[in-house]
Amino acid sequence: MSDKTDKTERLSVFKTYKLYVGGKFPRSESGRVYEVSDAKGNWLANVPLASRKDARDAVVAARKAFGAWSGATAYNRGQILYRVAEMLEGRREQFVREVADAEGLSKSRAASAVDATIDRWVWYAGWTDKIAQVTGGANPVAGPFFNLSSPEPTGVVAVLAPQESSFLGLVSVIAPVIATGNTAVVVASERSPLPALSLGEVLATSDLPGGVVNVLSGRTAEIAAPLAAHQDVNAIDLAGADETLAKELEIAAADNLKRVLRPQPVDDWSATPGTDRMTAFLETKTVWHPTGSLGASGSSY
Repeated sequence: MSDKTDKTERLSVFKTYKLYVGGKFPRSESGRVYEVSDAKGNWLANVPLASRKDARDAVVAARKAFGAWSGATAYNRGQILYRVAEMLEGRREQFVREVADAEGLSKSRAASAVDATIDRWVWYAGWTDKIAQVTGGANPVAGPFFNLSSPEPTGVVAVLAPQESSFLGLVSVIAPVIATGNTAVVVASERSPLPALSLGEVLATSDLPGGVVNVLSGRTAEIAAPLAAHQDVNAIDLAGADETLAKELEIAAADNLKRVLRPQPVDDWSATPGTDRMTAFLETKTVWHPTGSLGASGSSY
């Protein structure tokens, strides 16, 4: 009788990628999936093929989260964004692997892209309590009034993530939207959605409230059309749309006067982004307040 134990081959546990909507991980309500391959054509995963219904659900979640997120202090939003960077740092190797597969990069180049992405989160975390000083202020007026301008978030923003930069470009369009108090419905890169779906897992385990960021995967044109026409979406970033699709979405967005950020060529996503993507989705509120009658000495009160 043999005392040797029969060895059986272990089957790998493949990762199941899901949407991220309202702080939860649903499959597409349609039950559809599509295959994602690496730069060499090798199969990587089946990911949800989001539908119009998924897009509408994501908008509902984003609107529900908007009040509390926009009402949070800028300092608190900065702390939460920094926490996201901490979580990304802890899962760095996973994202290096996913970015390398998605974009056909060497491990060293993928690592540089992931490091730049984490740094980008930190950069925007630092801007949350400073952007108001840059875009707002006291205005000189002729009369006994204080005239103050302050920035306020636009609302729910639909974001079409860049197609070619699956992680750094993705974060470069998401972070400025939520740093300024907006909530986002993000359509991941159609060809390379895996880093975006994994980012949803990081957001869920950070301090970011559910619904502030919602991540959908699938056909960009199919998901973007209902978002552009949706009456409860206040703005749309067309970074991931080609010229033809961008024109169609801009026409649809005009129906409820959405703010539209047109696609702009970006040669290097790692370059310092500036404040343009933050100010694109801010409204300026101007408040007048009487100072009282001016006496002979020119002083008030």
